[in-house]
Amino acid sequence: MKTSQRVLAVAMGLILLVTMSSFAFAQAKAPDTVTLPAPNGAVKFDHKKHGAATKCDTCHHASKPEKAATAPQQKCSDCHTKTATAPMKTKLQAAFHNPSAQSGTCIDCHKKEAKGPQPGKCMECHKKA
Repeated sequence: MKTSQRVLAVAMGLILLVTMSSFAFAQAKAPDTVTLPAPNGAVKFDHKKHGAATKCDTCHHASKPEKAATAPQQKCSDCHTKTATAPMKTKLQAAFHNPSAQSGTCIDCHKKEAKGPQPGKCMECHKKA
């Protein structure tokens, strides 16, 4: 094997190792519980429980061309802010459910699974401090 081929093989191996280890590190860092602030009361989200029951990409969708991801799964608030800021079109609240809480990421899954808080029962998720 030529020296240039060995160097290329080692470089590609290192790139693969760094990519895989950064992915594993990002996965390992996920908190067990996440508190999501909201005007009508924060939502205490059991990330560990939901993560064991469903795939990550159920909530953590692929990044959009206008806002590339910086990690395999990111916090919703890394892209979705209280008021949608360009290039984003979806504000933080809308990332979880629509204004009437009848559909959206959380609501649709709870309706489909027929368990957990259901649409219209806001205070089952939203708790005032």
